[in-house]
Amino acid sequence: MIETLLVANRGEIACRVLRTCRDLGVATVAVHSDPDAGALHVRRADAAVRLPGAAPADTYLRGDLIVAAALAAGADAVHPGYGFLSENAAFARAVEAAGLTWVGPPPAAIEAMASKTRAKRLMGVAPLDPAALTEADLPVLVKAAAGGGGRGMRVVRDLSALAGEVAAARAEALSAFGDDEVFAEPYVAGGRHVEVQVLADAHGTVWALGTRDCSLQRRHQKVIEEAPAPGLPPALADELCATAVRAARAIGYTGAGTVEFLVAADGTAHFLEMNTRLQVEHPVTEALYGVDLVALQLRVAEGAALPPEPPAPRGHAVEARLYAEDPARGFAPQTGTLHALDVPGVRLDTGYAAGDGIGVHYDALLAKAVAHAPTRREAVRALARALERARVHGPATNRELLVRTLRHPEFAEPGRVDTGFYDRYLADLTAPAPGAGHAAVAAALAEAASRPGPGAWRNLPSAPRTRAYTGPEGAGGSDGPAAHVVRYHRTRDGYALPDRPGVRVVSAAPDLVRLDVDGVVRPYAVTAYPVPGGAGTVHVDAPTGSHRFTPRPRFPDPAERTAPGSLLAPMPGTVVRVADGVAQGARVEAGRPLLWLEAMKMEHQVTAPAAGVVTALHAEPGRQVGVGALLAVVTPDPPGGTAQPAQRPEAADPSGEPARPEPTDPPGE
Repeated sequence: MIETLLVANRGEIACRVLRTCRDLGVATVAVHSDPDAGALHVRRADAAVRLPGAAPADTYLRGDLIVAAALAAGADAVHPGYGFLSENAAFARAVEAAGLTWVGPPPAAIEAMASKTRAKRLMGVAPLDPAALTEADLPVLVKAAAGGGGRGMRVVRDLSALAGEVAAARAEALSAFGDDEVFAEPYVAGGRHVEVQVLADAHGTVWALGTRDCSLQRRHQKVIEEAPAPGLPPALADELCATAVRAARAIGYTGAGTVEFLVAADGTAHFLEMNTRLQVEHPVTEALYGVDLVALQLRVAEGAALPPEPPAPRGHAVEARLYAEDPARGFAPQTGTLHALDVPGVRLDTGYAAGDGIGVHYDALLAKAVAHAPTRREAVRALARALERARVHGPATNRELLVRTLRHPEFAEPGRVDTGFYDRYLADLTAPAPGAGHAAVAAALAEAASRPGPGAWRNLPSAPRTRAYTGPEGAGGSDGPAAHVVRYHRTRDGYALPDRPGVRVVSAAPDLVRLDVDGVVRPYAVTAYPVPGGAGTVHVDAPTGSHRFTPRPRFPDPAERTAPGSLLAPMPGTVVRVADGVAQGARVEAGRPLLWLEAMKMEHQVTAPAAGVVTALHAEPGRQVGVGALLAVVTPDPPGGTAQPAQRPEAADPSGEPARPEPTDPPGE
């Protein structure tokens, strides 16, 4: 029997494992990096051991430190969660060599499936050699052999781009996994990502717990998952489950694992890989079958036998991943304080609580919201409504994108969605949020209500008061969040809105404003989070959705400007590489990749905004930058196309801060 379990992970999955341990009466030990010293998984564990440092390579990827932590804390078992060392055979062997119970498959089974190329050969599929590809092989998907989660993955449609994409994939794979091996496979446009959950014991029983559909992805990373895979022909579902069981038996698998397939539009299934661990999306299978996969993992690790057959599935389950990111601007990760996280009515798996900080060192996943209902339509409706009514206060998130996705007509049709969904609809799904104007009115009136009322009596009517906001972030389109200007009068009878016919203020308090819009009254809950010396944020939660605003200063500082062609960091992160040939004085074409930033396990490409000359470069690999840090300046070619000689512009501050020229314009409204 396992008495004390060390969870060799962090965040949401660590909290998930801790929850099951609490239910089973198993004591727990957490490990943490320095940025995670106060994290939720540390607070919820019975004991915690520090892993000195911040980078994963120095902390959560140090198997020797984790084994030592388990021994020091008196743990007798280790659960790896997902990611980090969960599919590392050497770590599994080290755990067992230390006399600890490994909650996972045998190291030999991990090894058999650890490399995607070896796994494909085991399943009778020949991976493609990128060096031998011809035009006839295109399009292909270049992938990291040792990777996952979209890292080291590139779509190649043009043979001339192959060498560059392979080099980029190798560089990213080496950085993420310590292994630069890549391979290629046919790129199936319009395919569905379908997987099968398996669970096996050491007594010969292997369960196939049905299918999951994970086709809704951004940057090759999953966003919405559901079980069972909708619209899949029963014969095909049975075939995939049988193939998954054969794969598990072939390598002597025990514990939980997932076999992944790509299903083409014609119904042809292509084996992708086997993940020898628990998947992020495992809650939809738990809801569908009424099981606790973590509890079953622990029981299998203790030597227990599974029943001959799994429970019967019931209903339908849908999961949405809530990320701290801005979908309208390339899914750029966001940082800051999470002030509130409340998604009522559905299961919520998270590694954060109100007041926690969201940093730059790990991925942007905040939580997973899961709905289960008798039918798919009911489950989707419940999840969309729960997210719409949720209180998620803090940095910008993809919440609005999730709600719109769940309500999209194509998603409503079972089996219609494929991996190209966001390529087709992202612009529409990130358009300015409806109702933002009324929410901005509520924000302005709540702020006004928090201040004292009007002073002395006036003989003439006063000019309207004005309040301006930027936002909501995450739904303002690629040109940035929209600006909202609210003009109002404060009278002895309440508030009046001279610019908004059809809108009447029913009541206004610092935390709640009720507006009558064309005869329909709706409440707007307003919560302001001021920042000393800054604008802070205002969150407005309404029955029709939520909005996040940033108050704009009444007198903008004209010094808040940058030189033309300045490239500022869109997020905090680390410069991982600079493109070959990019240096001060180099000439570049519009759209050429200049450098890559890594933040929250994702790489973001920074490109030249126009053809011109690189007149400043403040990016070198390994440099940590904050939002708005000056990375480079590309001085555009003048009209007529004659390039200017390279020179260092006055705006290029070597400190890396954006240029701040002396103000010359008088302040205005």
